[in-house]
Amino acid sequence: MAPFFAFLVAFSSLLVGTQVFAAPASGLIARQIGDLQCNIDRLSIVADLAATQNTLKKVQTDVASDATASSSVQSAIDSIDGAQGAIGVIAKALLTGQTAPAEARTQVQGNLTAAHDALTSIDSSSADLQKALTQLGNAEIAGEGVVNNCK
Repeated sequence: MAPFFAFLVAFSSLLVGTQVFAAPASGLIARQIGDLQCNIDRLSIVADLAATQNTLKKVQTDVASDATASSSVQSAIDSIDGAQGAIGVIAKALLTGQTAPAEARTQVQGNLTAAHDALTSIDSSSADLQKALTQLGNAEIAGEGVVNNCK
């Protein structure tokens, strides 16, 4: 009977110990992984930024004869690249169980604003420009969703 009792005490201690130590980790993992809406928002911002980049390649062709507009398009492309890079930093942190750095979120927001400002400064009736602005607006909405839903 004594060996069984010793086994029971050891097993109970192991079970309780793993629950105590696993509780904070599971909270961190759940917060980092996020719920369904959080992950939809994350996927949306990534997809919308990729779509915007593809559309901006067409806008570059549309405004190729206007040096000022071409410069603004390139600035928007660079800003979106910066936002995508910062999103990559956030994703890497989440996938490795680290806290996402707040400065990366600030970089995403700043780069989206810079891209928007660059595109709205272009004086063109290009349908591709309007499409890029819509896609960028969708990315901004998804980014706000990430901030609001991924807690």
